Amino acid sequence: MSEVDLEATPEILPAHIEQTVQAIARLHAEHHRNATPLQRIVDRTTAVVAHPSFIVVVTVAVLAWIAGNLLAVRLGGMRLDGPAFPWLQGAGELAAIYITTLVLMSQRRKDELSELREQLTLELAIMTEQKGAKIIALIEEMRRDNPLIANRVDLQADAMSTPADPTAVIEAFKETQEDMMAAATDQTRAEA
Repeated sequence: MSEVDLEATPEILPAHIEQTVQAIARLHAEHHRNATPLQRIVDRTTAVVAHPSFIVVVTVAVLAWIAGNLLAVRLGGMRLDGPAFPWLQGAGELAAIYITTLVLMSQRRKDELSELREQLTLELAIMTEQKGAKIIALIEEMRRDNPLIANRVDLQADAMSTPADPTAVIEAFKETQEDMMAAATDQTRAEA
């Protein structure tokens, strides 16, 4: 096969990787499907506001507002908003409130997807840990059954072949964290 033929041939992923890719794609698609029409509008609006051209448009609008009011005064016409430009400030404050709210709403929605990913990662980590423990147990069993290998007790392998209890791990983490926080508080008090 020539180099050109190799480039034209699509790369085939192993089945387990393809399944993982499909699962993540389904997670994202389901999250998008579950969005309400208002959430979709907020996401689109936030995307527009987050685009670099938005700042250019806002800058041009502000400069046009100021120039238009100053020009109206020079030409003897009636100005809409005099220097210090309170109307412009009010419009800016209102826009800031809306933009902040839009960003927060959009971020909340993205956080929901992030939480789903974190849950999936945690579930996969627990499952992987259990599989690893089973593999170690099977290897230890093979070692004990093989007459060519001297039979001995491997305490570390025995410990690693037992899957971790997620609840026990969480409790141990909480206790350790509480101990560390108490030690930090004690140290702060001692330094004060």
